[in-house]
Amino acid sequence: MENNADVFKLYSNLPLDFLNPEVILPFPRPGVFLPEYPDITLIIETLPLQLLYSAYMQGSFPWYNEDEGEPVIFYNPHIRFCLQMEKLHIPKSIDRFLKHCPYTFTMDKAFTRVMEECRNVERKGQNGSWIGQQMIHAYTDFHKKGYAHSIEAWQDGELAGGLYGVLIGSVFFGESMFTKKDNSSKAAFAVFARSFLECGGKLIDSQVYTDNIARYGASNISRTAFLHLEKELLYKPLEKDLLTQFNENSKKITNPAARITGPTSANPVI
Repeated sequence: MENNADVFKLYSNLPLDFLNPEVILPFPRPGVFLPEYPDITLIIETLPLQLLYSAYMQGSFPWYNEDEGEPVIFYNPHIRFCLQMEKLHIPKSIDRFLKHCPYTFTMDKAFTRVMEECRNVERKGQNGSWIGQQMIHAYTDFHKKGYAHSIEAWQDGELAGGLYGVLIGSVFFGESMFTKKDNSSKAAFAVFARSFLECGGKLIDSQVYTDNIARYGASNISRTAFLHLEKELLYKPLEKDLLTQFNENSKKITNPAARITGPTSANPVI
C-alpha cells in the first residue's frame, strides 16, 4: 500500500460506523505518503471506524485541526512517549490528595461530554482545537463499540475533570484530559492507572511528551521499540475486568462528602 491513489480508492468510501475487528486495513509506512513529513502515515477526508481501529493496530493515530479545515491526518511519530506499567510511579502529592479527595470517579458515564470538555481546553499557541465534531462523532461510535473509554471526576453532580482514550488488548492509548477543579484529572488518572496495572495492563501510550504523564514514570521510546511492544500487547487481553477493578478502587477513596457527588443517574451519559 505505497501509492497515494490506491489508498484513496480503497479508503475514501468506507462506511463510517462499520467495524470488523478481524480486519486490519494496511497503512503506508511513515514518510511514504508525504516524504517531507516522515511521521505522517495517511491523509484522508473521512474518519471511518474501520480505519480508526486499523490505525491503532499499526501504531498510528489521527491528529488534525478540523477547526482550521485540515483533512484527517494520521501520525506515527518516530519518538513515542509511553508509560510502561512496571515503571508506574504515583507521586506522593497525588496519593496524599486521594486520601482526602473531594471527588467521586466513574468510568464510561459521560464519554461524549468528556471529549467536549477536552475540546474546550485552551491550549497555549493553538488556534482552535484538534478535537472537532468529526472526531467526537467517530470516537463516540468507537466508545459504543467498546474500544474508547472515559474516566470522569465528579463534584456536586458536575464534571470536575476527566480523560479519555482507547483500550485494545493490554494497551491504553491516552488521547486527552481536562481539568476544571484542582487535581481532578490527575487524581482520575492515578485511580485509572492503578486499576489498569492491577488488571494486567502493560502500556499507556501518551503519544507525545507531557509534563503531567512524565511524573508517573513515562519516557520516550523509539518508534521501532513502540511497534515491537504493540505487536505483542495488542493481542494480550487484560487479566481482569477493568471497569470492576476501577469501581473497587474508586470505593476505597472514602471521603464521605464525595460519596454523593457523582452522576445522579445510574445510566451512562453518553
